[in-house]
Amino acid sequence: MKTPNLVVVGSLNMDLVVSSSRMPLVGETIEGEAIHYIPGGKGANQAVGCARLGASVTMVGAAGDDAFGAQLIDALAQAGARTDRIARLPGVPTGTATILHTPADNCIVIVPGANGQVTPDMIEASREAIQAADALLVQLEVPLPSVERALRIAREAGVTTILNPAPAKPLPDAILALADWVTPNETEFAALGGGAAEDDASLAAAIERWEARYGHRLVVTLGSRGAATVEGGRLRVAPAPKVTPVDTTGAGDCLNAAFAFALASGRPAEDALEFAVRAASLSVTRFGAQAGMPTLPEAEAAFADRGGA
Repeated sequence: MKTPNLVVVGSLNMDLVVSSSRMPLVGETIEGEAIHYIPGGKGANQAVGCARLGASVTMVGAAGDDAFGAQLIDALAQAGARTDRIARLPGVPTGTATILHTPADNCIVIVPGANGQVTPDMIEASREAIQAADALLVQLEVPLPSVERALRIAREAGVTTILNPAPAKPLPDAILALADWVTPNETEFAALGGGAAEDDASLAAAIERWEARYGHRLVVTLGSRGAATVEGGRLRVAPAPKVTPVDTTGAGDCLNAAFAFALASGRPAEDALEFAVRAASLSVTRFGAQAGMPTLPEAEAAFADRGGA
């Protein structure tokens, strides 16, 4: 099996997770229990996921010229990803997600920082890397014109394009038409206009309508059920094994990374999706989106064990 060459265009965030016994009231100051600084951002998570599986992966994005930016780039490099296509922007903060976590709830404030400054010209500067890739993986935490530019460069070069439409937001047809694969969860699929599915039959019908309209393949992730595609008019669900979750933060990112890796390695789509679901199920048994990404031997063992699940 070939070593896939992948490019990920997307975000880099430092996640600041503050734990406390309860939420503060408006205007109130309370004492927290702990704070964790966790490398994140959907783009960086997916790049680490690809690298941990053994792909040759290049991360394209932006970070501030600050301590968080240096830490995020170092985490990517340690995982084995190429980081020379990450722009360092002086005077612009690295993206952050501040997460206030209690035993009952959590709330999140995202400051895009450098992620919001990723321009089509920055993507254009990585044209040769994108053109040389086996597959391109993009999400929606950088500006849409830059997402579109990356997809267009890849499409024109015959590179397989995978669009993970997260976080959920309406997308113009021009962007959707450039993707070979789109990988929403059920909520994102509804937000894109695919509609809410009440059962497997209505989900299959919605996927078929969508694919007929846009001419690409759709994978809808189903949380603990796994992920679904339609083949030959039938809904095919790649089931997730039963696991005890520790941290589900990076599950979707792991699934997308593993799916891109498997497709670019030459696996048939059905096998690629089963491999991706198994990898994602492994990732939720560990703390931290990036730290939880499985290695190739771990993911292969989980995939080989599917017959006994």
